[in-house]
Amino acid sequence: MQRRRGLKARVWKTSKRIDNRGNEVLVADADGPYEVTCALIPQRSARAEVPGQQQINITRMIVDAHIEGVTLWSRVELLGSVWDIVTPPAYHHGERKTRHWSIDIRERPS
Repeated sequence: MQRRRGLKARVWKTSKRIDNRGNEVLVADADGPYEVTCALIPQRSARAEVPGQQQINITRMIVDAHIEGVTLWSRVELLGSVWDIVTPPAYHHGERKTRHWSIDIRERPS
């Protein structure tokens, strides 16, 4: 699916907070997400074969927008579920119109 006609996603950036022990921790910022249009490319998945196992579903999300402040502790809301970021955003600068950011995301177990 093309990026400009793709799926709508919400990406939360990461911010530093002080926890109750006084430690600085990275958390997904609840102030407001980026609204992006993205294309999805399936990367790998594994079904849960026996009870107690989790299904692993990893997808590459390709976006046009420059998404500053997005790290491994950020969250993505897409297709009605919450996803974790597996790899930091990588910028790809091609010869013509192939300039985009790609992020590998993993679906959180429900």
